[in-house]
Amino acid sequence: MLVQLNSRCVTKKRPNAIQAANLIMPPRQTDKPVSKVWTFCPKCGSKARKRGANPFRCFECEYTHFFSPCTAVGAITEDLQGRVLLLVRGKDPGKGMFGLPGGFVDPGETAEEAMVREVREETQLKVVSHRYLVSYPNHYAFRGAIIPVTDLFFVATVRSFDNMAVQQGEIDAWHFCHPTAKELKQMAFESNRKALQFFLKQRRKMS
Repeated sequence: MLVQLNSRCVTKKRPNAIQAANLIMPPRQTDKPVSKVWTFCPKCGSKARKRGANPFRCFECEYTHFFSPCTAVGAITEDLQGRVLLLVRGKDPGKGMFGLPGGFVDPGETAEEAMVREVREETQLKVVSHRYLVSYPNHYAFRGAIIPVTDLFFVATVRSFDNMAVQQGEIDAWHFCHPTAKELKQMAFESNRKALQFFLKQRRKMS
Protein backbone atom coordinates (compact mmCIF):
# COMPACT_ATOMS: atom_id res chain seq x y z
CA MET A 1 0.00 0.00 0.00
CA LEU A 2 1.32 3.44 -0.93
CA VAL A 3 0.79 6.25 1.56
CA GLN A 4 1.30 10.03 1.38
CA LEU A 5 1.86 9.92 -2.36
CA ASN A 6 2.00 13.70 -2.79
CA SER A 7 3.70 14.63 0.48
CA ARG A 8 7.25 14.77 1.74
CA CYS A 9 7.64 11.00 2.03
CA VAL A 10 6.44 7.86 0.31
CA THR A 11 6.44 4.53 2.13
CA LYS A 12 5.82 1.10 0.63
CA LYS A 13 4.94 -1.93 2.79
CA ARG A 14 4.77 -2.10 6.57
CA PRO A 15 5.15 1.60 7.43
CA ASN A 16 4.73 0.78 11.14
CA ALA A 17 8.15 -0.88 11.11
CA ILE A 18 9.70 2.55 10.68
CA GLN A 19 8.01 4.01 13.74
CA ALA A 20 9.58 1.44 16.08
CA ALA A 21 13.09 2.81 15.66
CA ASN A 22 14.36 6.09 17.08
CA LEU A 23 18.07 5.67 17.81
CA ILE A 24 21.27 4.74 15.99
CA MET A 25 21.72 1.00 16.53
CA PRO A 26 24.21 0.46 19.42
CA PRO A 27 26.04 -2.84 20.01
CA ARG A 28 24.55 -4.99 22.76
CA GLN A 29 26.49 -5.23 26.02
CA THR A 30 27.11 -8.92 25.30
CA ASP A 31 28.71 -8.16 21.92
CA LYS A 32 32.51 -8.20 21.89
CA PRO A 33 35.15 -7.19 19.34
CA VAL A 34 35.95 -10.11 17.06
CA SER A 35 39.52 -10.16 18.38
CA LYS A 36 38.16 -11.01 21.86
CA VAL A 37 35.97 -13.89 20.67
CA TRP A 38 38.77 -15.40 18.55
CA THR A 39 39.31 -18.56 20.61
CA PHE A 40 41.30 -20.96 18.43
CA CYS A 41 44.00 -20.66 15.80
CA PRO A 42 42.33 -21.20 12.39
CA LYS A 43 45.49 -22.89 11.06
CA CYS A 44 46.47 -25.45 13.72
CA GLY A 45 43.46 -25.34 16.05
CA SER A 46 45.42 -24.49 19.17
CA LYS A 47 43.58 -22.53 21.84
CA ALA A 48 44.49 -18.86 21.95
CA ARG A 49 46.63 -17.94 24.93
CA LYS A 50 45.84 -14.26 24.61
CA ARG A 51 42.61 -12.83 23.23
CA GLY A 52 41.93 -9.23 22.25
CA ALA A 53 45.30 -8.48 20.69
CA ASN A 54 45.58 -7.23 17.12
CA PRO A 55 47.16 -9.05 15.40
CA PHE A 56 46.37 -12.51 16.77
CA ARG A 57 49.54 -14.62 17.03
CA CYS A 58 49.47 -18.35 17.59
CA PHE A 59 52.17 -19.47 20.01
CA GLU A 60 52.14 -23.00 18.57
CA CYS A 61 52.42 -22.54 14.78
CA GLU A 62 53.20 -18.78 14.66
CA TYR A 63 50.21 -18.06 12.42
CA THR A 64 49.41 -14.34 12.49
CA HIS A 65 46.05 -12.79 11.74
CA PHE A 66 45.27 -9.06 11.49
CA PHE A 67 41.72 -7.99 12.34
CA SER A 68 41.53 -5.47 9.53
CA PRO A 69 38.17 -3.95 8.55
CA CYS A 70 35.91 -5.67 6.06
CA THR A 71 34.73 -3.56 3.15
CA ALA A 72 31.09 -2.65 2.56
CA VAL A 73 29.25 -0.30 0.23
CA GLY A 74 26.16 1.87 0.34
CA ALA A 75 24.19 3.67 -2.37
CA ILE A 76 22.35 6.98 -2.16
CA THR A 77 19.72 7.22 -4.88
CA GLU A 78 17.12 9.91 -5.58
CA ASP A 79 13.84 9.91 -7.47
CA LEU A 80 12.84 12.69 -9.88
CA GLN A 81 11.56 14.76 -6.95
CA GLY A 82 14.90 14.60 -5.18
CA ARG A 83 13.69 12.20 -2.51
CA VAL A 84 16.27 9.73 -1.16
CA LEU A 85 15.57 6.00 -1.08
CA LEU A 86 15.85 4.46 2.39
CA LEU A 87 15.23 0.81 3.20
CA VAL A 88 13.69 -0.58 6.40
CA ARG A 89 15.91 -3.41 7.59
CA GLY A 90 14.20 -6.78 7.98
CA LYS A 91 16.76 -8.36 10.31
CA ASP A 92 19.32 -7.48 12.95
CA PRO A 93 21.50 -5.61 13.37
CA GLY A 94 19.05 -2.71 13.22
CA LYS A 95 15.83 -4.56 12.40
CA GLY A 96 13.05 -2.03 11.76
CA MET A 97 15.49 0.85 11.31
CA PHE A 98 16.54 2.70 8.17
CA GLY A 99 19.49 1.76 6.01
CA LEU A 100 20.84 2.54 2.57
CA PRO A 101 20.90 -0.10 -0.17
CA GLY A 102 24.22 -1.88 0.15
CA GLY A 103 26.21 -4.64 1.78
CA PHE A 104 29.56 -6.35 1.96
CA VAL A 105 32.01 -6.57 -0.91
CA ASP A 106 32.53 -10.16 -2.09
CA PRO A 107 36.01 -11.57 -2.83
CA GLY A 108 37.11 -10.62 -6.33
CA GLU A 109 34.68 -7.69 -6.60
CA THR A 110 35.44 -4.01 -6.92
CA ALA A 111 33.55 -1.69 -4.60
CA GLU A 112 31.62 -0.38 -7.60
CA GLU A 113 30.61 -3.87 -8.71
CA ALA A 114 29.49 -4.71 -5.18
CA MET A 115 27.36 -1.58 -4.96
CA VAL A 116 25.62 -2.32 -8.27
CA ARG A 117 25.03 -5.94 -7.21
CA GLU A 118 23.70 -5.06 -3.75
CA VAL A 119 21.28 -2.46 -5.15
CA ARG A 120 19.97 -5.03 -7.63
CA GLU A 121 19.66 -7.78 -4.99
CA GLU A 122 17.89 -5.62 -2.41
CA THR A 123 15.62 -3.56 -4.67
CA GLN A 124 15.69 -5.04 -8.21
CA LEU A 125 16.89 -1.63 -9.43
CA LYS A 126 19.53 -1.29 -12.14
CA VAL A 127 22.28 1.28 -11.54
CA VAL A 128 23.21 3.08 -14.75
CA SER A 129 25.74 5.56 -13.37
CA HIS A 130 27.45 6.34 -10.09
CA ARG A 131 30.09 8.46 -8.43
CA TYR A 132 32.10 7.93 -5.28
CA LEU A 133 30.95 10.08 -2.36
CA VAL A 134 32.71 9.36 0.93
CA SER A 135 33.80 6.62 3.35
CA TYR A 136 33.28 6.12 7.08
CA PRO A 137 34.27 3.46 9.61
CA ASN A 138 31.53 1.23 10.93
CA HIS A 139 31.05 -1.64 13.39
CA TYR A 140 28.84 -4.57 12.43
CA ALA A 141 27.57 -6.69 15.34
CA PHE A 142 26.89 -10.25 14.17
CA ARG A 143 26.05 -13.13 16.51
CA GLY A 144 27.93 -11.63 19.44
CA ALA A 145 31.01 -10.48 17.52
CA ILE A 146 31.66 -6.86 16.55
CA ILE A 147 33.35 -6.74 13.15
CA PRO A 148 35.20 -3.58 12.03
CA VAL A 149 34.02 -2.36 8.63
CA THR A 150 34.96 0.43 6.25
CA ASP A 151 31.85 1.63 4.41
CA LEU A 152 32.28 3.20 0.96
CA PHE A 153 29.33 5.29 -0.22
CA PHE A 154 28.30 6.13 -3.77
CA VAL A 155 25.69 8.40 -5.32
CA ALA A 156 23.90 6.16 -7.79
CA THR A 157 21.44 6.80 -10.60
CA VAL A 158 19.02 4.01 -11.49
CA ARG A 159 17.23 3.42 -14.78
CA SER A 160 13.73 3.45 -13.25
CA PHE A 161 11.96 2.89 -9.94
CA ASP A 162 8.90 1.38 -11.64
CA ASN A 163 9.70 -2.28 -10.95
CA MET A 164 11.27 -1.90 -7.53
CA ALA A 165 10.76 -4.89 -5.21
CA VAL A 166 12.48 -5.47 -1.87
CA GLN A 167 14.49 -8.57 -1.04
CA GLN A 168 12.30 -10.87 1.06
CA GLY A 169 13.67 -11.61 4.52
CA GLU A 170 16.26 -8.84 4.28
CA ILE A 171 14.16 -5.72 3.73
CA ASP A 172 10.74 -4.95 5.25
CA ALA A 173 9.88 -1.74 3.39
CA TRP A 174 11.15 1.13 1.31
CA HIS A 175 10.79 4.80 2.11
CA PHE A 176 11.34 7.83 -0.16
CA CYS A 177 11.91 11.10 1.67
CA HIS A 178 13.77 14.36 1.92
CA PRO A 179 15.79 13.26 4.97
CA THR A 180 15.35 15.34 8.11
CA ALA A 181 16.67 14.91 11.65
CA LYS A 182 13.83 12.45 12.23
CA GLU A 183 15.02 10.05 9.54
CA LEU A 184 18.68 10.54 10.41
CA LYS A 185 18.02 9.48 14.01
CA GLN A 186 16.39 6.30 12.72
CA MET A 187 19.41 5.10 10.72
CA ALA A 188 20.66 1.69 11.84
CA PHE A 189 24.32 2.59 11.34
CA GLU A 190 26.14 5.80 12.19
CA SER A 191 28.17 5.53 9.00
CA ASN A 192 24.94 5.67 6.95
CA ARG A 193 23.78 8.72 8.89
CA LYS A 194 27.10 10.49 8.36
CA ALA A 195 27.08 9.67 4.64
CA LEU A 196 23.57 11.07 4.25
CA GLN A 197 24.54 14.23 6.13
CA PHE A 198 27.60 14.62 3.90
CA PHE A 199 25.47 14.09 0.79
CA LEU A 200 22.82 16.61 1.89
CA LYS A 201 25.47 19.20 2.75
CA GLN A 202 27.13 18.69 -0.63
CA ARG A 203 23.79 18.96 -2.41
CA ARG A 204 22.98 22.25 -0.66
CA LYS A 205 26.32 23.68 -1.76
CA MET A 206 25.61 22.72 -5.38
CA SER A 207 22.09 24.13 -5.45
